[in-house]
Amino acid sequence: MAAIEVNEVRKSFKVYFDKGRTMKEKILFQHRNRFEERKILDGISFSVEKGEAVGLVGHNGCGKSTLLKLLTRIIYPDSGTIKVEGRVSSLLELGAGFHPDMTGRENIYTNASIFGLTKKEIDARINEIIEFSELENFIDNPVRTYSSGMYTRLAFSVAINVDADVLLVDEILAVGDAAFQAKCLEKMLDIKAKGTTIAIVSHSLSQIEQICNRSIWIDGGKIRMDGSPNEVHTKYLEYMGQKRLAKSVTVEKKSGEPAKNSGSPENKNIGESGEISEKIAEITGVQLIGEDGNISGKYRSGERVTLKISYRANPEKLNGVLIGLLFFRNDKLTCYGTNTMRERIENIALKESGEILCEIDKLNLVRGSYWIDVAIRAKDMFAYDYVAKAVEFTVYSSVDEVGVVKLEHKWTFN
Repeated sequence: MAAIEVNEVRKSFKVYFDKGRTMKEKILFQHRNRFEERKILDGISFSVEKGEAVGLVGHNGCGKSTLLKLLTRIIYPDSGTIKVEGRVSSLLELGAGFHPDMTGRENIYTNASIFGLTKKEIDARINEIIEFSELENFIDNPVRTYSSGMYTRLAFSVAINVDADVLLVDEILAVGDAAFQAKCLEKMLDIKAKGTTIAIVSHSLSQIEQICNRSIWIDGGKIRMDGSPNEVHTKYLEYMGQKRLAKSVTVEKKSGEPAKNSGSPENKNIGESGEISEKIAEITGVQLIGEDGNISGKYRSGERVTLKISYRANPEKLNGVLIGLLFFRNDKLTCYGTNTMRERIENIALKESGEILCEIDKLNLVRGSYWIDVAIRAKDMFAYDYVAKAVEFTVYSSVDEVGVVKLEHKWTFN
């Protein structure tokens, strides 16, 4: 059963150029209220099943946040229908409704009541809210004395402890310090495990990949792609990279000077879609080599393997580079992912051609079929080249284990 149903929703806003602000201006210049009508959403349709977690991605201004505001009924569509089943908790503007002269405890009661909780329900969970916010020593102080981090932590703690059926989140998971952010992520995963329907807007694709099992890419007010995060995000990053390079070439042509990392415009073929044929770095081959030198595609669980990536590049046009890889099971489950930037490997220098080796001491995957995606990226995550299913392989084992990872262990009976 669907928890969220969006059908042919359209939304536009009027943007005024010279609208009068004072009574005098409105009287004197009543015929000068020129405006432009901007279409933000143009026939959006999708449904989200109960218990499903969905990420909304797209460039700034594509309509993601507007869509969440429509789901919370802060604003209403020009046409189309939206149905949301159950109690809704929205993390759009953290602390909306907080009174600066009231204490943190008083604001918990006020804010939680806005989400639909009774005083009895708030009494039952106020200690949990305070403990999660880590503001026990400040909870009876006025919130005007809080730092911005303390303020958002309290607001976040209230919003995620209301037992909502549907949770709507807009770019607010980066609250507090690193430890608190990790705790927020764990809480989100716990909420998802309990069957709460979640819709998240975020520019952090890795964050969406950790929480969501589906991504919707919105572009120009329309849904451009809807599918698993690893498939959607790959296409989205490729599109944004092509858009960025196309813009660089446009700047280059206007100024007559080479744009940074753009190369010579004569060597690029930019079509109507913005796709650029020349690659600054390109993956030319990928092999998974077993400990005996075989590349048969069949490896023993726990075997030592080496991932060999062959490439060619234009070193003069590279400005920082990272190498990334993702392991997937054949049902598209993400098993493991990393890149050189996450591992603090700096100053990678690629030659005009060469090989990159990633040695894996033990291929600790359980029996099954897998594949690896490989990427060469810039430091801002623009993909110079991304190869999906670069290597497909099978892991065999004499033990019929379940799950993904093989944990080394031994049994002892006393």
